[in-house]
Amino acid sequence: MTGSARSKLGLEAIPRNRVFTRVAEQLQTHILTQLKPGDMLPPERELVRRFGVSRSSIRDAIRSLEAVGLLEPRQGIGTVVRDLSSGAVVGPLAGVLLRKHEINELLDVRMIIEPALARRAALHAAAGHIAEMQAILNRQQEKIRLGEPATEEDAAFHYTIALAAHNSVMLKLTHVLMDSLREMRERSLQLEDRQVKSLAGHRRILDALRQGDAAAAEAAMRRHLSEIEKIILQML
Repeated sequence: MTGSARSKLGLEAIPRNRVFTRVAEQLQTHILTQLKPGDMLPPERELVRRFGVSRSSIRDAIRSLEAVGLLEPRQGIGTVVRDLSSGAVVGPLAGVLLRKHEINELLDVRMIIEPALARRAALHAAAGHIAEMQAILNRQQEKIRLGEPATEEDAAFHYTIALAAHNSVMLKLTHVLMDSLREMRERSLQLEDRQVKSLAGHRRILDALRQGDAAAAEAAMRRHLSEIEKIILQML
């Protein structure tokens, strides 16, 4: 498909060094602005052609939008847009959780959920997930070298772990937590020390996931979150 054809559809080709989250972002905009409840998404192979990414990236993007309530798979039909009036989308819930006095509770919830996700991901992650996480860390390292905040990469790494765990409910909770703490994460990632610690923590987690070591992955995630929590609480 040509660039002009993509433009007419309101979709843009995704560079190879981008993560599935960028595909999900464009799909979400397309759904909210051009589709209505009950409309079907184009077939997977057509989306691969339109975005210029791998089939696994398309599948992960669709799965993440299903988890937050935008899309629904229907057997024998395909993937359709859900009725957003049902309140199933993460956004409104995330807005409720944005109150600053709840940041401590949100950090506690992350500590409960994400180590368990890392443990599960170590047992279920596919080679594609591991490769995706490595690519994310490569981009994160480059941004740190350039003195740029790696907010997108930080979120993408945790989303990919949630995807690798193969649990749609936990993926939805991850969306809620990351969105709810977005402002605080963006502020903290302006600090060089926070950036360096984040990358080091991600590397330890990925090493454990690559080895399929569930206990080590859980411990690495717990250590990572503890280090980040200290920095955020100091900011508060």
